[in-house]
Amino acid sequence: MPLILPGNVASAIGGAYEVANSCRFDDGSSPYLTESVSSTSNRRTFTFSTWVKRSSLSGSGYPRLFDAFVDGNNFFEIFFRNTDALNIYSYNGASTDIDLVTNRLFRDFSAWYHIVVAVDTTQGVAANRVKLYVNGTQETSFSTSTYPAEDADLQINLDTVDNVIGRNESSDADYLDGYLSEVVLIDGLALTPTSFGEANEDSPTIWQPIDVSGLTFGTNGFYLDFEDSANLGNDANGGTDFTESNLAATDQATDTPTNNFCTLSPLNNWEGSYTLSEGNCIFTGTGGNDSTAGTMGAASGKWYFEVEFDTNPDKCYAGFAPDDLLSTLGTGHSINSFIGMYRDDYTIQIGGGSEGAYTDVSAGDIFGFAINLDAGSGSQTVIIQKNGSTIDTVTIPTANEGAFWLPIVGDTSATDGILKCNFGGCPSVAPSSALADANGYGSFEYNPTISSVDYLALCTKNLGSDGG
Repeated sequence: MPLILPGNVASAIGGAYEVANSCRFDDGSSPYLTESVSSTSNRRTFTFSTWVKRSSLSGSGYPRLFDAFVDGNNFFEIFFRNTDALNIYSYNGASTDIDLVTNRLFRDFSAWYHIVVAVDTTQGVAANRVKLYVNGTQETSFSTSTYPAEDADLQINLDTVDNVIGRNESSDADYLDGYLSEVVLIDGLALTPTSFGEANEDSPTIWQPIDVSGLTFGTNGFYLDFEDSANLGNDANGGTDFTESNLAATDQATDTPTNNFCTLSPLNNWEGSYTLSEGNCIFTGTGGNDSTAGTMGAASGKWYFEVEFDTNPDKCYAGFAPDDLLSTLGTGHSINSFIGMYRDDYTIQIGGGSEGAYTDVSAGDIFGFAINLDAGSGSQTVIIQKNGSTIDTVTIPTANEGAFWLPIVGDTSATDGILKCNFGGCPSVAPSSALADANGYGSFEYNPTISSVDYLALCTKNLGSDGG
């Protein structure tokens, strides 16, 4: 049965409503969206809703989800603190209106979180004036809990406000690193999560999106669905579009709350150190031997992903590894722990066996890796392709059959390598072919169907249907 690494994956089982797209925010390129509000409306009652899949820990920053900004002393904002807690904060020029900081930390990089902030300062009970919901459940545990005064007018929905998605407008910093989907502001109503999502009828612990297009958005409300790659700031509600900064058509993703794709993990630091970028699809080594694994894997099925060997390709490797051997990385056994392409020397079998010499790896070469875990004992294989042509088919040792297999990438030198991965959901390099798998998922440079055998993208739609 296919498996997924632990995580609150909202999309392991599909629902009736399908979200088509998300938008990738890579903090290294300083991306954000902004819209100037033209008229004052309801400053006491509103709801903000978004789905977010994080790509990194906050570190020393405070990455923004939403910032309603008048000036440096008047603003309302929702952001992750440097501890990875979620913070709702409002300042009115003289004092703090709202300061809610969760005890919960948001560190699951394989998951889509649904976050709803409902504000109604007209409520008589202070704790009812700001409500936070995560994946359909109200959050009630806070390390800091300052609520606004009754009937307080907050710094939002003013004709001097900029609505900003993805950065701190005050300091031009704290850029979001991750994916956003179904971003909504409701002006004039404090809604519950059931206006935006529902529990899956077959698996009630799974929270999934519903169609929000029929909601009443109000004067300054908006709905960003990211379905127009040429205009990622399009307000699908028909209001003023947001202006994109440092976002391109290639930042439109099909990694969504209803089909969550594999990416590289910033936590699976199997060996050395590295940095990840472009929604955790680009790996850059940072000295010595470095490696990490994907956020999803499987114990059965047929799976495919691609890697472009970019900078210092003769020092890079990629392929599939069983999780029980990944624990040996960093102890001198990394070369023996996977099946794939090793530098420009050879393809490799677990145990260090050289499968052949290939010394023509060049920057820009794209290697495809297809694993067949459904074949009989002694016949399970990993196919290794270079630029669409098979260069080797490696048999999985019988001792490793039945293992849980993950994508793995790394480099083997102080001369840092860069690997650009494509798991199908938001390729780090836009493929010219844009070929989907047999189920219609993913966007690959080369055909995942190899010799009439269908290999699939590692995503929850496929993991939930193939053998699950």
